[in-house]
Amino acid sequence: MNSVEKRAILGVGGIFALRMIGLFMIVPVFSVYGNDYAHATPFLIGLAVGVYGLGQAIFQIPMSLAADKFPRKPIIMLGLILFAIGGIIAANATDIYEVIIGRALAGSGAVSAVLMALLADVTREEMRTKAMATMGLTIATSIMLAFAFGPLLVGSLGISGLFWLTAGFAFLAMLLLLVVPSPMRVLKHNLDSKSIGQQLSDVLKIGDLNRLHIGIFALHLTMTAIFVILPHQLSEVMGLTVRQQGLVYLPLLFIGFAVAIPFIIIAEKKRKMRQVFLGAIGLMTASLVILALGSQVGIGIILGLLLYFMGFNLLEATIPSWISKRAPVSNKATAMGLNSSSQFFGAFVGGAMGGLLLNQPNLLAWGLLAIIMAASLLLIIPIADPPYLSSTTVTIPKNIDIQDWASQMLAINGVDELVVMAKEQVAYLKLDKTQLTDNARQELSRLVQSPLDI
Repeated sequence: MNSVEKRAILGVGGIFALRMIGLFMIVPVFSVYGNDYAHATPFLIGLAVGVYGLGQAIFQIPMSLAADKFPRKPIIMLGLILFAIGGIIAANATDIYEVIIGRALAGSGAVSAVLMALLADVTREEMRTKAMATMGLTIATSIMLAFAFGPLLVGSLGISGLFWLTAGFAFLAMLLLLVVPSPMRVLKHNLDSKSIGQQLSDVLKIGDLNRLHIGIFALHLTMTAIFVILPHQLSEVMGLTVRQQGLVYLPLLFIGFAVAIPFIIIAEKKRKMRQVFLGAIGLMTASLVILALGSQVGIGIILGLLLYFMGFNLLEATIPSWISKRAPVSNKATAMGLNSSSQFFGAFVGGAMGGLLLNQPNLLAWGLLAIIMAASLLLIIPIADPPYLSSTTVTIPKNIDIQDWASQMLAINGVDELVVMAKEQVAYLKLDKTQLTDNARQELSRLVQSPLDI
């Protein structure tokens, strides 16, 4: 990776980590501590956990549509500001409805897809798989840390203190955004002439992307529901306090993470993404069946959670990479926005469902989640392997008009996308090598003032 890509991964990864830790620290403890708020009921507690996902699901698509037409970084900054304000409102809440309002407002800062699209802009095609897999692992690791440290910190900080941490992390993320390069995208087919409806239609027609949306929906529905139900079961079956439960999650999460890494490498390096992806969903289905049948004893809970975390890490790492490969060049943020909306709508449904299942028999609660995951597997099985594309990096000649230079580059047959980072004097070319003639290669070499190995 070059210095631009490393800086982008550091900045975007840090923003994701801060947002995810702030968000998910609340999840494993709120079903217990939420009872301290006025007017709290099991359903409203589950709603407070999941309503963040509803806000994300609603606002992810409009923000992503805007990010395909306008610069991405101002939209990300707006989302982080809303995230911070929502955290402050929840931190000052005295009743459950105020918490729900704060969580919903934080959720309206829906920029996960825009962050992924920004990262895709500033990484070459050959490095994008590694970059997206790194983001997936960053997200999974952040969630692991949040599940572990939320229970450990809530005893000293209280639930309002965790919300204050969320707001503080949002401000740190705003500072990290300054580290990320500011790209100028130049496309052969400009989006300005397309309506919002056409933009959405182009993405929704791609069946494999819709299957990925189903996968992320089921993943986050079950994950959120699990951590509404689980704290009470760990208390009843294993006699653990909320603080002690963090010490259970941490080793299981890291073992699951370590086991998942070799399979993530196989998926990317050996181009076995489909097999690994479907295997992960099957593993998560099996884990929920184990919890349905064996959660009356501690070993059943431990084994079920370990298998679930293995599958969870695999899906979180592979889905962003797959979306970046399969999404249309000009609608990248829109495709990622639909995926993120599916993810957070799943979290909303899972939070509400977890509240409703909280006092139900184990077989019914865990069995329903297993059925949901099994159904998603059946719907996703027809998915095809993602395409594997190519790109190249060029140095922008000095003392030129960049807009005019970019227009000349895009006029060459075989060049589909150009991402310019003027400050770094670097540009990425997305190429269809089957359309590159000898004359096209010579013209490219002339414009970059050096021979190209393409």
